[in-house]
Amino acid sequence: MAHRVAVVGAGYAGMAAAVTLAGRGIRVAVFESGPIPGGRARRVVSQGTELDNGQHILIGAYTELWRIMRAVGVPEDAVLRLPLEIRYAQGFHFRALWLPAPLGLLGGLAIATGISCNERLGAARFMSSLRRNGFSVDQDIPVTELLERHGQNGRIGHFLWRPLCVSALNTPAGQASSRVFLRVLRDALDGPPGSSDLLLPRVDLSRLFPEPAAEFVRAHGGEVRLGAPVRDLASLKGEYDSVIVAVGPHQLQALLPDLAPDYAYQPIYTIYLQYPETVRLPFPMLGLADGLVQWVFDRGALTGEKGRIACVISAQGDHQQMQQEELAATCERELARALTGLPRPLWSRVIAEKRATVACVPGTKRPALEAGVPGVYFAGDYTDPDYPPTLEAAVRSGVRAAQRCLG
Repeated sequence: MAHRVAVVGAGYAGMAAAVTLAGRGIRVAVFESGPIPGGRARRVVSQGTELDNGQHILIGAYTELWRIMRAVGVPEDAVLRLPLEIRYAQGFHFRALWLPAPLGLLGGLAIATGISCNERLGAARFMSSLRRNGFSVDQDIPVTELLERHGQNGRIGHFLWRPLCVSALNTPAGQASSRVFLRVLRDALDGPPGSSDLLLPRVDLSRLFPEPAAEFVRAHGGEVRLGAPVRDLASLKGEYDSVIVAVGPHQLQALLPDLAPDYAYQPIYTIYLQYPETVRLPFPMLGLADGLVQWVFDRGALTGEKGRIACVISAQGDHQQMQQEELAATCERELARALTGLPRPLWSRVIAEKRATVACVPGTKRPALEAGVPGVYFAGDYTDPDYPPTLEAAVRSGVRAAQRCLG
């Protein structure tokens, strides 16, 4: 068992590893180059305004994330728990019922609006087929090909399956791994009651877990050093028994150049529009179709930031070629078309996480837990062999790396 462990990176993976170790009495030191913990899911300050660097959606199936959040004292009301509901301004509405699987999904499909009866029946047959086959495929194919084989590329694909794919895998459905997508569907739609619930953060992403985790580590005798970049692992190896490298995959080149994977990446853009405080969305989360914006969130309803709307664009697209002012103006127009009577926003901010996640495509190889250097382990959302790069995958990987250090 390692007695002193260094963790490089204070994102969700690194802090999950640190909490696991500190809770077992291990002396742990976390080194984070930035001023705020959270990694690619953190609080940022833009022109004097505190914002999240992205709008994340959690689901009830993220059991390891929820477990470790509770372990460091994050209260239940830090998230707004809602039944899975996909509501589009263009008229589509699906809401899963709070019933055991698969009744919750099937019941929701039965009463869904904005699609035909035939499409509702077809979606039910699709889910039944997936269950019979254990939510697995013999060959990993793009999600759009899977949907086409099952007759799901019509409106039901447009409003339900493809948005779920892009939200979960942050990869266009035409490129995304059907094998990984089906694992998410299995856990969310065929799991225990509450697995499909949406958990919308009511605090910023650093306060949601990384900052309480840092307090937990310090309270248990560990250290969390912010503004402390690590440029040479050899120096840590001389002082610590084990090192967990929990930086983003694109940052590995500087630390382990011979082992750094060569991945393709996908972006996430979050465009904040600040309206007068009286402006509210009809629902905390609303989908938009046929434009750039995929989802909009009422931050006033979630975090108390009245009048602030977060527009989310996941994965690659034409928006990447736009200047920030043009992109914000496009989001404003799309929102105004969907919701009549909106005034002009007072200001806008564009947060572009250009390498938000590894592209989740068929055949993507995940690195082994061991880095190939004795006592050095990888942790990060890109390392989970079964899950897309999510906060849940990050936490799982951090816990696994910590357990390996514990022996």
